[in-house]
Order: sequence, then structure tokens, then C-alpha cells
Amino acid sequence: MAHSLEPLLHPRAIAVVGASDNAARIGGRPIHFSKSEFQGNIYPINPNRETVQGLKAYAKVGDLPEVPDSAVISVPAAIAVDAIRECADFGVRSAVVFTSGFAEQDDDGARAQAEIADIARTSGMRIVGPNCLGVFTLTEGWYGTFANAPAITKVPPGPIGIASQSGAYGSHIYTIAQARGIGANYWVTTGNEVDVQVAEVIEYYVAAPDVGVIVAYAEGVKDADRLRAALEAARDAHKPVIFMKVGRTEVGAMAAASHTASLAGADAIYDALFKQYGVYRAETTEEMLDVAYACQFGKYPKGNRVSLQTISGGVGVQMADACGSYGLEVAEMPADLQTDLKAMIPYAAVRNPVDFTAQALNEPDLVEKNIRMTIERADYDAHAVYLAGVPASVFTGPACKTIFGNLRDSFPDEPMILSLTGDEELIRAYEAMGYPVIEDPTLMIRAVGALARFSEIFGRGRPDAPPSLPDGAKPVPDGAVGEFEAKAILAAAGIAMSRDILVDSAEAAAAAWAEIGGPVVLKIASPDILHKTEIGGVLLNLDDAAAVKAGFTTLMERARTAKPDARLDGVIVAEMVTGGVEAVAGVVRDPVFGPAVMFGLGGVFVEVLKDVTFRLAPFGVDEARRMIDEIQGRAMFDGVRGAPPADLDALAETLARLSVFAAANAERIESVDLNPLIVRADGTLAVDALIVPRGDG
Repeated sequence: MAHSLEPLLHPRAIAVVGASDNAARIGGRPIHFSKSEFQGNIYPINPNRETVQGLKAYAKVGDLPEVPDSAVISVPAAIAVDAIRECADFGVRSAVVFTSGFAEQDDDGARAQAEIADIARTSGMRIVGPNCLGVFTLTEGWYGTFANAPAITKVPPGPIGIASQSGAYGSHIYTIAQARGIGANYWVTTGNEVDVQVAEVIEYYVAAPDVGVIVAYAEGVKDADRLRAALEAARDAHKPVIFMKVGRTEVGAMAAASHTASLAGADAIYDALFKQYGVYRAETTEEMLDVAYACQFGKYPKGNRVSLQTISGGVGVQMADACGSYGLEVAEMPADLQTDLKAMIPYAAVRNPVDFTAQALNEPDLVEKNIRMTIERADYDAHAVYLAGVPASVFTGPACKTIFGNLRDSFPDEPMILSLTGDEELIRAYEAMGYPVIEDPTLMIRAVGALARFSEIFGRGRPDAPPSLPDGAKPVPDGAVGEFEAKAILAAAGIAMSRDILVDSAEAAAAAWAEIGGPVVLKIASPDILHKTEIGGVLLNLDDAAAVKAGFTTLMERARTAKPDARLDGVIVAEMVTGGVEAVAGVVRDPVFGPAVMFGLGGVFVEVLKDVTFRLAPFGVDEARRMIDEIQGRAMFDGVRGAPPADLDALAETLARLSVFAAANAERIESVDLNPLIVRADGTLAVDALIVPRGDG
């Protein structure tokens, strides 16, 4: 069954409502751009003209001799809704709405936009916009846009599909891509996303056989589930997604919300989303296009071991430094290969990076010999080659072309990427041989790192399934939850908790201490006192009956003084847990994506250091292990100063179980804290637990 966006991107006939005879006007541009290339019929809709740009004009859509697959709406907001409804009533299958002045403007605009949404919902007509710059498909000659992008198109259609909420930025991406020689075929700007969203465009690109690389830009997301599904499909199809999500800062998020009337969400949650589904998050247009450009060649390294070949020793060091930043391993050349490379250039560095030295200007074939020997005799996954201006030289340029033509003929599937300077014709020649060319050597390394990362992600296969909730799992109640109840709920979900006993008298506290055996912690128990330390509601390391009894009395008095209206359940007597590594785990409910699990190093500095990472719930143990490996303090779990290594299998299982609990209670919880979560050599124990139900935070 054809995708519902097929009529939008591969129409057989189109109408332009509000068509202008002036090709420079917004309503004139789609006709001007399309009429010389589009093979189907173009129908201008303008009740005041008999012809528009040489084409017969019609007073209204209902007068057309056939039902177009797509219609461009380029009329004022006051009549746009009626124009859209007329198209839907006539059976038009898709519409591109240029008109602005809807939800991005004011309440009246929001109400009008809701009418458009209702038309889409009831008619089944797919609507892009409003407030968008439109769409185009180069291979169809279909330019449903008023952007200038079609006028500057010079690069043949390529395997890249672009999806952007922002029309202006989408046009910017395409324009820069053209200047870089990057071939895109599809371009969709979604604007206010009354119907078609970036997520659905990504979904279309995943299914499209002529799209191999997906570039996306968004300010916010409305349908989180659809985006997750689209990104998952892209990962499973081994199609790289390079995504720029703006609104990282509070100011940026506010600007995004006001621009697109969509929820921005917490930026850390977007990071979690992208990590979880193998998306490359770009910070700049340059980064986005460098990575997309490298991906379009389709040569992904099998691992992260890279050989560095250079005509400059200094640049070789620069590239080696960059490898550390982008997850690449600069492994030393095999000893016997070093010997043979040294024999060709006795004074050259050959460990990796390999320096051709300026001798390559006298003997260009040294470049081919070095690279050929490295590929044939060393175990590298990719090769980054810095050539400076050597390929552009009248003296060495012809030899360089021959050398790299020979290398590509010998190793057609070997990932090799070049850094060189030269004119556009020269760069296109190397690209035609199958070499990505990135002028800056550090940015070349960044691109290699991105390729290696995609390869690793695609090689994982489908993620492991999240664990199941135990049969005795308890739902989170509607009202406030105290610590004792929170720990019982989480324990029933399969998360190991430290032993504790809830008591309502000093004598019962002493009996609980005797039952636990050993030092204990006393904590005030109240669903109304979430942060006990703020009122002195925790006493540590009590190890005799008298101290425990006195402690009970002290905590009850402190609670009554500090919070006279608080409900008091009594005092928790808990075992004093020692040893292990102090971690923190928790759940936060994002307004867009729902519950996400947080993990990091615990202790008193957790809110200062912020050495934490997130994942969307639910997930399996493998994803949990990746979370653990991401934090900067990861080495703490390997055993420090004679301490045994922490049980990372148990920790990963705990995080996965927490994610399943969070997903099962997605509509009931606002947040969960396990702080500290003690990771020992033989398992994990959550010492404190906090559950904040929805509406109680």
C-alpha cells in the first residue's frame, strides 16, 4: 500500500490556489519553477485571470477537468481555510499551505488552524503547513515552494532527503548543500505541522528506495511516539539520520515554542532519544552537512580503528588529537609494516599517523605505496588522508588522480576519506572516484567518527527486550507516597532495596534495631516531607538501644516543629549500608516523551557535577549498559584503591527494571529518585527512594 505522502511528493497533477502571473510573487513561484520540468498538468486557480504564466487559469478548484493529487494554497489567511476545504471536498489528496497567521500568531489564528486540522482529519487529505515554505521532489520536477532553492539547483538529485520544520532554515540547508555538491532529491518543510510532521516525513524517507540519508531539523515535537517509531525504523533500515534539534537553552526553547506552537521538551531528553535510536545530533549546519555528505557515499567502517596518512607531520598530530574526541582509535602500525614503510622514507614517521613528508612531491607514488601497504597488511577500518594542495598542483595533480583512481579500483569498498584543497572541478573529480572530500582535516576526522558510529549502531541489530514486571508488581497510588511505601512499591517491581522497618514508638524502634542487627539509620516517615535532611530528619550510624530510642523521639519532635501539619507515619529504621559505589538513578516525566530514566554518579555533588545520562523508558539491559558507559565517572565502577569492581550486570538490570516500572506507571508518576543507589561487588541496593505521583509535585 502506497504511503499517504506519495501524492504530495509524486503528484501526477497539481493546482496552485492563488496563482500569480508574476513569477516573482509567492503565488507565482511554484508555477514558474515547475512548468518546465513537471510532466503532469499544472492548474492555476485565479478567478481574475484567463491565463497565468501561459497556462489556462480556473476560477475555482471545482472547475478543474481532473482531481489534482496536490494543491498549493497561496491565499490570505482570511480565505485560506475555505480554500483548503474546497480542495478536500473536490477530492484533492494533499495540500501545501504557504499561508501564515495561524497558531504561531494569536488565539484567532489557533482556532483557524484547528479548523484546518479538522479538515485533514475528516477528509483524509494530507496537509503540509500552514506557515511553511513548501515541498519539492527534484526527480519529478515538482516544486511546491516559494523558496529560491530550485533556482540555484545545479547538483543532480542524490540520496538525501531533507525534512525541516523551519522553511527558511530548510532552504538554507539546501542552498549550502548545493554549494557543497551534496545531492538531495526530497525537500519538505512542515511549518506549523497541522497534519504532516517531520516524524512522518522521516517515516516516508525510510521507506523510499531512493533515499539513503535523512537530514532533519526541528524546534519541537508534537507526536513523540511517531517520531520514536520513525527513528527506530530508520535505524532498522540502516539509514543514517542527522538531526538538528534546537532549543537547548531555556531562551531557545521559549523561542521555539513561540515560533512553531509546539512543545520543546527537555533537551537532555532529546539527547536520550537520539542516543537510543542511533541518531547523529548536529550542532551546526556545517556539521550536519559534513556528516550527511560522508554518509551519502555509503562506505561505513566496520569498526573505529583508523589509519592517518598525511603529507604534514603537524596535521597528522592534529588529526590524531581529533580522533580522541570522536571515538576513533589510532592504533600503531604493525612492526613489520613500519619497517617496510621506513625503508621507503627513512626519516618519516610511520607508527600512525604515517607521514609521506615533502618527498611525496618528488615521488608521488609514495602516497599510493603507503596507503596500499596499509590497507593490505594492517587491520584498519577506515583511512583518513590529508593531502593539502598536492592534488591541485600542476606538477603533482595528474599523478594524484591516477594514484587515487588506482586505489579505488583495487579497494572499491574500502572507507577512505580525503582532506585536500582545490577548485570545485577537482573536488568533483575525486568524489566521482568514490572519495568524500572535506577540506579541514579535523572536520574530516569528525566525519569518519560519525561513519564509525553509524556502523556500530547498525551492527547491533534490534535492541534486547526490556525485562518483564514481576507478577506481584504494585501500581503507584494516586495520593502522596512516603518513603517506606515507595520502597515497597519499587521492591515489588524487582528493584533491590535496603532492609528497613517502619515503627511508631521508641520501643519498636529499639526492637527493629535488634532485628536488623548492626548500625542503623533512622529517617522520619511522612508523605508530606520529601526532603528529610532539610529538617534534620535523618540520623546515621546508631548502634545501641538507648541511642535508637532517643533518636526516634528526636525525629518526631523535629518533624512536628518543622512541619506541624505534616502527616507522620512514624520512623523508618533502616540498615546502615556501607561499601560500594554511590550512584543515583531516577525517573523524570517529560511532557513530550513521557518517562525517562536518569543514571549517574551519586553523592553530595550530584547536582553540581551533573554527571548523568538519560534514556526513554522502557529499555533492555544492553541499553542500560550503554548508559553506564557514558558517564564521565565510569571508571569508579572498575574498583578504585583496592576496592572490588562493581556488579555492572546487576546495575544494568536495575536500570532496565526501573525503566519498565516507569513505563507501566507513565500516567501515574511525575518523578522517582533512588539516591543513593549503592552498587556493590555482588549487586545493588537502593537506600532511599522517592516517588512523586502525577499532580503531587
